[in-house]
Amino acid sequence: MHPYTPETEAGSTWVPPVGKPPLSSRIMRATWRGLPAKRHEVGWEPGLVVPAADGSPLITDHYFPRAEGDFPTLLVRSPYGRGLPWSPQYGLLFAEQGFHVVLQSCRGTGGSGGAFHLWRNEAADGRATVSWLREQSWFSGTLGTVGPSYLGYVQWALALDPPPELKAMVVQVGLHDPHALFHTDGALRLENALAVGAGMTYQHQGMAPFLKATLRLQRRLGAVTSAQPLRGAYVSALGAEVPWLDEVMTHPDATDSFWRGASLAQSAQRLGVPTALITGWHDALVDQTFEQYDRLRQAGCETALLVGPWTHTSALQQGWPQVFADSLAWLRAHLCDDPSGLRPSAVRVHIGGENAWRDLDDWPPPGPGAISWHPAPGGHLTRQTPVDCVPLTAFRYDPADPTPSLGGPLLSRTAGPRDNSTLEARDDVLTFTGPALTEAVDVLGPVFARLTMSTDSGYADVFTRLCDVDARGRSVNVCDGLGRLRTTGGEPSQTTVAMSSTAHRFAVGHRIRWQISAGAHPRYARNPGTGQSPVDATTFTPVRITLHTDSALLLPHSSGGSGGPLPTTATAG
Repeated sequence: MHPYTPETEAGSTWVPPVGKPPLSSRIMRATWRGLPAKRHEVGWEPGLVVPAADGSPLITDHYFPRAEGDFPTLLVRSPYGRGLPWSPQYGLLFAEQGFHVVLQSCRGTGGSGGAFHLWRNEAADGRATVSWLREQSWFSGTLGTVGPSYLGYVQWALALDPPPELKAMVVQVGLHDPHALFHTDGALRLENALAVGAGMTYQHQGMAPFLKATLRLQRRLGAVTSAQPLRGAYVSALGAEVPWLDEVMTHPDATDSFWRGASLAQSAQRLGVPTALITGWHDALVDQTFEQYDRLRQAGCETALLVGPWTHTSALQQGWPQVFADSLAWLRAHLCDDPSGLRPSAVRVHIGGENAWRDLDDWPPPGPGAISWHPAPGGHLTRQTPVDCVPLTAFRYDPADPTPSLGGPLLSRTAGPRDNSTLEARDDVLTFTGPALTEAVDVLGPVFARLTMSTDSGYADVFTRLCDVDARGRSVNVCDGLGRLRTTGGEPSQTTVAMSSTAHRFAVGHRIRWQISAGAHPRYARNPGTGQSPVDATTFTPVRITLHTDSALLLPHSSGGSGGPLPTTATAG
């Protein structure tokens, strides 16, 4: 028990302490604009000790409204410490709005006992914390959870066996499958892995150590990601060995026993707790959010989806006023019986290219199905179906000079839409460009590439990207994906690459561009071209890759913005 629960003659009554939230949190709170007015002054109980199931101390801060009455409780569990930005964004802001907020450091982080592991302890530690809550006199028996990224993962862990008190969840740019964070079709998501390594190692130590580590990683990123072999090279950037990072980098196969228990997909498959999901089109975890939404809908769970024009980090920065308002409305509706702030539709998405929001009944919205665009000679992109499958064009990929990554869904500050002109000028990048549009084209839903390709070595990756080319010729990435080519004997083989999802309007006068290459380094570890693991490779072999005419870019739910036909005649790319 904490020391602020005295016994009185009237019974067990909690007397709020007089402590104020940290000054740094109050200063940050004062800088935000566009947030709802606060309803209550906030008190703070720092450093409470919550026993985990094995007795390990889980250090916890309690924020609360300094007012009489019962208030619901929000549980926020974090491996990134309890200071900035979590203290003001979750502890202070939500307590101002009438919630007890329990902000806890996961085991092995932020002063909590035990050793941190990416997935093995969160379910048990979450349940132990709820058991502790039941003993607190201020706990009303109504519980919600909220938080982003790994703070979403711990929510899914609690939802494996949800306690009866759990009445609502808000998962923001959230994780449920660690393997998918680190690997795509067997390719290592190298830059994300290093960013996670820095965050998990240093952020819970405070902002100064974390910023120092982040800057060091940025300075040494080139040397680390081009090291031969890649294994262990991160130590010079992170300052120490990180055993769990070595393990996740060297286990690319999702079926490996190493990953047993890591994915919490099953939580959503049978969940009955109302759950709101929030993500951004350039969030590194956007595809996991769509998977969560699909599973919740199939389970019949009440759910809502908000997708903004954000990256993983900007959702909690530039997007925070909207993310907070949406989260608050959901929690009030399901914990306070106040649905007045809920939007009328289950889904709200930001339409890129139009810079507007659209309310939908579901995601993806119903439509006529995917429309195929095909590569054609001269760098054209056409809707005319090819009559045969023959080689169209070829390029050479050299892992010693890997095709660089540019923007897209990353965890770093370089994420998001970028001008692709310099990338598309490279000899190892193919582009196919459609005609100038006479009617706007809306693309809403998952995008795929169906590629027929051959290689001279049998070992290669393919990176494929959808771009919007404006009237000035500026090419900006919309969505993309990477897959492994599996070819033998130089014979063509067909592979389908998931290119994430989008809600984008290609305006009149703009053109649709399909970009194809064999990598995006250091976002993905370079394929050595030998079949050797990219983590251990010391020999790199260039590969020649040939694209065939029956390849196709598949765009979902496309329609003329005014209902008119899409153009089919190609113009110069």
